[in-house]
Formats: sequence, structure tokens, C-alpha cells
Amino acid sequence: MVDAIISPLLEQLTSMAVEEAKEQVRLVTGVGKEAKKLTSNLRAIQAVLHDAEKRQVKDETVRLWLDQLRDACYDMEDVLDEWNTARLKLQIDGVDDHQNDAVVPKKKVCSFFPTASCFGCKPIVLRGDIARKIKEINETLDDIAKQKDMFGFAVNVIKSNERADQRGPASISSIDESEIFGRQKEKNELVNRLLCESSKEQKGPCIISLVGMGGIGKTTLAQFAYNNGDVKKHFDERIWVCVSDPFDEFRIARAVIEALKPGSARDLVEFQSLMQHIQECVEGKKFLLVLDDVWNEDYYKWEPFYKCLKNGLHESKILITTRKEIVARCMRSTNVISVNVLSEIECWSVFEQLAFFDMSKEECEKLEIIGRQIVRKCKGLPLAAKTIASLLQSRNTEKEWQNILESEIWELEGVERGLLAPLLLSYNELPSKIKQCFTYCAIFPKDCNIRKEELINLWMAQGYLSEKGAKEMEDIGEEYFNILASRSFFQDFDKGYDGEISNCKMHDIVHDFAQYLCSNECLTVEIHSGEELAISSFGEKKILHLMLTLHTGASVPISIWVNVKGLRGLRSLLVESDDYSWSNEVLPQLFGKLTCLRVLKLEVREPWLCENLIKEVPTNIEKLLHLKYLSLCGQTEIEKLPETLCELYNLERLDVNDCENLRELPQGIGKLRKLMYLDNEETESLRCLPVGIGELIRLRRVKKFVVGGGYDRACSLGSLKKLNLLRECWISGLGGVSDAGEARRAELEKKKNLSHLELCFDQAGRWENEEDEDERLLEALGPPPNLKRLEIYQYRGRRNVVPINWFMSLTNLRVLVLRNCRNCEHLPPLGKLPSLESLIISTMQSVKRVGNEFLGVESDTDGSSVIAFPKLKRLRFWSMSELEEWDLGTAIKGEIIIMPRLSSLSIQSCHELKALPDHLLRKTTLQSLMIYDCPSLADRFRKKTGVDWPKIRHIPELYID
Repeated sequence: MVDAIISPLLEQLTSMAVEEAKEQVRLVTGVGKEAKKLTSNLRAIQAVLHDAEKRQVKDETVRLWLDQLRDACYDMEDVLDEWNTARLKLQIDGVDDHQNDAVVPKKKVCSFFPTASCFGCKPIVLRGDIARKIKEINETLDDIAKQKDMFGFAVNVIKSNERADQRGPASISSIDESEIFGRQKEKNELVNRLLCESSKEQKGPCIISLVGMGGIGKTTLAQFAYNNGDVKKHFDERIWVCVSDPFDEFRIARAVIEALKPGSARDLVEFQSLMQHIQECVEGKKFLLVLDDVWNEDYYKWEPFYKCLKNGLHESKILITTRKEIVARCMRSTNVISVNVLSEIECWSVFEQLAFFDMSKEECEKLEIIGRQIVRKCKGLPLAAKTIASLLQSRNTEKEWQNILESEIWELEGVERGLLAPLLLSYNELPSKIKQCFTYCAIFPKDCNIRKEELINLWMAQGYLSEKGAKEMEDIGEEYFNILASRSFFQDFDKGYDGEISNCKMHDIVHDFAQYLCSNECLTVEIHSGEELAISSFGEKKILHLMLTLHTGASVPISIWVNVKGLRGLRSLLVESDDYSWSNEVLPQLFGKLTCLRVLKLEVREPWLCENLIKEVPTNIEKLLHLKYLSLCGQTEIEKLPETLCELYNLERLDVNDCENLRELPQGIGKLRKLMYLDNEETESLRCLPVGIGELIRLRRVKKFVVGGGYDRACSLGSLKKLNLLRECWISGLGGVSDAGEARRAELEKKKNLSHLELCFDQAGRWENEEDEDERLLEALGPPPNLKRLEIYQYRGRRNVVPINWFMSLTNLRVLVLRNCRNCEHLPPLGKLPSLESLIISTMQSVKRVGNEFLGVESDTDGSSVIAFPKLKRLRFWSMSELEEWDLGTAIKGEIIIMPRLSSLSIQSCHELKALPDHLLRKTTLQSLMIYDCPSLADRFRKKTGVDWPKIRHIPELYID
């Protein structure tokens, strides 16, 4: 994994030396010799890393040597970042503010950078401190390089694992396994015990325990029973809580309440109040409570829960999974089911399904003998079989399989008996750059629901992803995620409406493995009311990534940030808090000390609970010169950001979502040349963006691009002209723009990367357009050529809510939303959009009838059929208060095929609508029909009694209210 740090360092050293040599003014002098020596040392060390990383598992001294090397590389990375930032600052500002170094006469600067108008204002400062730091790191690397020779490492010539990502990941669907192999006896026994009557002598819920070693399949078995149809019907309430270690009473209590009565624990701070609330929630109910992965051996921690759960009905059950029988006894379990290893046949079934996925019969037969030998080494552990099979999925030669079978790693023990070897074999075969992406996941707590998009954002901020040709960093992050998922390092996937993975989890043993690999560089701390964040939480460990969750009333003493040496090199600080009363005192200290941060998230955990939020961002935030990702999401009391934030020249992502009182962004925002993502949704008080936004040519996303209104120093539509890398943009304030020429200057039609566009004709400025001005403006904007999602809000024109001249360019459009276009009397001919899959039309009060014009096509004169809405799957009509008629009768009589793929139809709050087209209701493709708050339709389609009930009873999912 260290190679993932060394390789970029070598590239950076080479490129920076070349760039520095070109410049007439050198910020760092006398560093050439040191840079060459540094490069030489790093290359010599790099040559033996493959062997060193293999040997570290057996040899503690090698592990310590690698830790030293990693620390030195991180220090070097910081120094090179500092050097690069100083050069970037020089290009933007024409001045480097660093003190205590030699001054270069300003004449030289002016002659070399003639375009920088401010260069004549201040002298340039040489950065001798950077040269000194490089020399010190070189001395450390000298020692490390000498120690290398003592170990006698083998020099690696070809690193086969670096080709792993070139093969491409296996299909994710192949690892999203729901079937349980074997375990028929345990499945039947568990379900029977959950459904059987409790004895009359039993006081309180019956407790059933699944006991077995890690990776044996306890959680999978519990999930099977939890989702069993008979079990679902048997219980009034089902609750699932992952407990893990330590036994956090507050978190467990909140999780139980959230499952029983969502949102009702918001104002409860004291533990006793939580217990009382649980008691009230279960009263008179028959419930099933699953407590997964319990380690607690102290009955007195469990006792308050059991007492309040006694308030449920007699037939209630509690199911726990644990690795220790003593835990089951301590929790007074009356039924213990031992979960033992799989038989070799069952283990082979798990292995075979994954390892032979998408292989030909001949390939399977060729590899079966070796495969069965590998399965024997998995010792009946499903997780072991699944992990090693996922690795072999991308290996299809006998030699590769034989190498896995004969690896000496099988002899190792650690993490959990029998599981280290499969995990380590799979991990060792990853490219080094993906290894660090995996170990970073240890920052999340166990059983955490990890958002894929956020994980990739964090990888990006740490510098783990780099652009390759036309591939963007997000695309590379997606590839890395898929590779890790295909190796079974992730599980429990959730998918979005588009079928793509949105969330995942890590098995707790895989999480332990990640922690083991990263030498405890990642730490998660959760502090409750009345507790204090203690220095002992951090010890002497050198922590690089810290996630801190603070509940209301938790104390955060300033001494933590001032005194703890182990935090000085912190690169990620992810804070979620209910109370930021500590921020005024702590944040200035934090910014002054934690200057190596790449990610800083100061987010609100539960906005409804927060009373004390951050009111001002300290001006010394400029000290965080390495910062790439800053999130202040949900900090509703911040009204403005300091100008010093614009000194963060490496900032790539700024998240101020839900900062509803934020009135302005810094005027100097144009200096943030590396900014790629500006997330500023739900910022109602933000009336304009600074004019400098138009200089940020690396921007990929602006959640809210506010224009119009005539404010001084505010950006206009024309500011979009240079932003040709935009992928996603919401343009707000169009209701105050009357100049169609200004719309043309935005040159939207040239933005080939723009796939998601939202246009809001609200009045962000000081005046409001006439309806015909909206029509001219929209027509002048011109559509981007590769648009996939388009949303239009508050358009006031009477016609052309989607202009006729746009249709030829919308061939790739998949999602269209038209909302609150109050004057529009007719729907546009949307049926001619060839790729449209989802259509939402809402709050268009002037539309009274939907007819053939909506289809946009006519019968072909030669008698052949034509298709309207050829790919439409989801159609929604919401809050169409004047809509009376929806008639496609004329078209149906002709040779027009309408919506052949429609699977979901939703009609909501259309009070005047009397009927739906028969043609759509009778479709066999229609899987879901929802009719809500539509009185006439509800009567017409009422179950069994409605006149049109026979037309819809074949639809699998019906919701009529």
C-alpha cells in the first residue's frame, strides 16, 4: 500500500522539478541535489515494497519499518503540496505570504508574468523552509533505505497485482447473493422457535441466541428468519439493531425507538427517558427484536433494556447473534442455536456460484480439482469461501489458481481464525492504489451504511484517485468501488431507482481486517450527553483519519486539539454533532494546529435537535492549505464565509447545502482555481453568486447558480461561458433576467459534458419578468447536446415550456420534470423524445386537457406504425388542479403505439380528472398504479365496486386512496 504513496510522489517530484526549471523566479532554491537524492532513495525502496508488504504479516520488524516509511512519505507529500501551493498562489496572486525568507526584487517577477496585474504590488518571498524540510526528510529516508538492506528483501520485477484493475471487475450482480447454502436444519429450528408459543412461566420476551465464530453466517441466518413471510405476519413490530463492540446503550436505545416510532427520540437526551419511551412504544405489541453482533458480557448494561421490553406482549421474542456463548448466558438466553461450519459440499456451493460465474463449462471442468482443494482450506467458513471465490472470479488459468492454492499465506492466523488468509490473499492481489481505498473504509464505524458517492468523494480528497486521459476521477472511483465490491469487501448493497448501487456495508470481520492493515490510522469516536472526549481516546497512536460523532451535551475540551501529538498529522476530520457550542473556542485552535487536513466536515447530525450551531467560520481557516474538501452542511446560522477561505488554493469541493441563512459567498472565490464541486442546495438566503465564479473553469457541478437581479459584483448568465466542464447545474433567478442576449452568451449549447440541468424562473433579483420574456429567454438559452436530465420550474410563458428548437438536441434525455409552470395551457409534444424514461408533470394549473398533441407523433402515411414515448417507464401527474380530461382516443384508432414500456403510473391531487386512458391501464407492462387525492378517480377504480376496477385488477402494485 505504501507504493500507492511513493509512485505519485516520484511523478510529482519529476514534474515539479521540470516546471521550476522553466521559471525565471524559483521559489525553492538549492533543492535540486536533494530532490535527486530523494528520488533515488524512493526508487530503491519502491523496488522491494512488494516483498516487504507480504512479509509484514509474519515479521513485526518489517511492519514497523513500513510504518516508518509511510510516515516519511506522508511528510514528503505535505512538503510537495506546500511547494505546489506556493507556486499556484504565485500564479494567481503574484505573491507568497510566507514570512522569514529572502525577498526577490519585484522586477524579475513582472518580466516573467506579464499578465498578473498584481505582481508589481508586492515582492516575492523565497521558500527556503521547503528546502530545509526536504533535506530533513531525505535524512530520514537515508536511514530507512539503509535498514532496507538488513531485511534482504527480494526485488520485484513484475507486479501481477497491478494488472488487476485492467481486467475489469466481475459483475456486481454475481456477488449480490441472497441464497443461503445448506443450513436447512438451523433455518427450520430458528423459524420454529420464533413462531412457537412461549411458556407461561416465561416472564418477559423469550431470548434466542445464534452462537458461532466470525464469518460463519450468523447474520445471514438471522436475516433469513427476520424476512421470512410467516415471521413477518406473526409479529406486530420487527426491529433490527447492529450492536457491535462497545455496547453503546444510547445508540441502541435510539435505534430501537427509531424503528418503532420514527422521529420520536429527537428530544430525548437522558438514558432513563429513552428507556421509558421504549416501554411505551412496545406496550401491548408482539415484537421481534434482533440484536446483531453482541459482545457485551455485563448483564447490568442489558438489564434496563430487558426490563422495559417486558412491557410487550408475552409472545414477543429477542434474537441475538454473538461469537461467544458466555454472552448468550449473560443475556439470560433460554434457547441457544449453535451455528457450525458448513459441510464441504455446502462450502463448495458458495464457492462455485461465485468463482465460476460467467465461465464456460470447459473452463469450469478444467479448474474444478484445484477449486475443491482451495475450498478445503476455507474450513467451512462461508465468508472465507465467498472472499476467495470473488478473487478467483477474475482468474481463469490453472497456474493462477495453483498459485493461490500453494500460497504460504494459508498458514497465517490472525483477525479471526481461518479468515485472515482468504482476506489477505484477495487484498494482496489488489493494485496498491486500490489497497489504500479499501483501508480508508476503516474510518466508518462497524455496520455503517456507507454512501458510495460520499466514499468516492473522500477517496478523491485524499488524492487516491487521479485522472486518466478522458476518465474523470469520479469514474475511476466508481471502477475502484466495483473492484472492491466484486472481491466481497463490501456487502448488503442498496440500489437506487436507476439500478445502480447507492449504499453498502462492510462485514465486521472485513472491517477488523481493514483496521489491522492500516495500523489504526483510522479512528471512530462517539460521545454522548454528559461524556467528555478524553485524550486517552487517542493515546500515542498517529491518527490520520478521525470520525467524531457528538450528541447533545457532549463535552469537547480545547486541550484535545492543543496537546495531543497524535492528531497533528490528521488528514480527515469528519464531525457530526448535535451541539456546536464548543466551536467558537475550539475551531480557531483546530485550524491553527491541524494544518495537514485534506477533509474537514463540520456537519449537523440531527438538525431538529441542534440549538448551538457554528455562527462564524474563523478567519484562520486559511491555515488549512492542503484542504480539498470542506463541508458545512446544515450549519443554518452561518450568514457569510470569510474572504480568507479563498486562500485554500487546493479546495476541490465546498459543501454548504442546507445553510439556509447564508447570504453571500466570498468575493474572491475566483481564486479557488481547483474547485470542482460547489454544493449549495437549500440556501434560500443566497441571492447571487460572486462574479469570480465564471473563472472557475474546473467546475463540474454547481447546485445553485443564482443569476439576475442587478446586484453589484454578482455573476450573470454570461458567467457560464467558460465553464465547459460542467456536468450538473441548477440555474436559479431566471425570472429576473430579461436580456435574451445574456442567455445566448452562456453558450449552453456548447457544454457537451452537461448531463443534468435545472432551470428555475424564480425572482432571485429585484424585478420580475413578463411571461413573454420567459419564452424568449428559454428559447435563447439553447440546450446542451448530451443532456440526460432536465427540470424546469416556475416558467411563466403560455407556450413552449420545452421550446420547439430544443427537441432535436434532446435525443439523450432520460428524465424530464416540469413543475409549477402556471400559465402553460398545453403540454408540449413530449412523445417524440426517443430516450425519455421518466416524466414528472406537476402543478401546471392552466392545463385542462391532455390530448394527442402530448404524443408529438402522427400516423405514418404508408401504414407502418409509429411509437410515442418509446422508452417511457415512469409517468407522474401531480397537483394538476384544473386537469379534467386525458384522452388519447383518436391516436389509438390510428397506427400509433403509445408508451410500450410503461411500468409505473402515478396520479396525485388531480381533483377534476374523471378518467384515465383505457389503453394505458390495460398494458401488461404496467406494474404499479398509484391514485392519491383524486376523488373521482378513486371512486371509479375502487376495489371490486368501482366501475373501472376490472381494468386495473391485473396490476401487481395498486395504491388507491
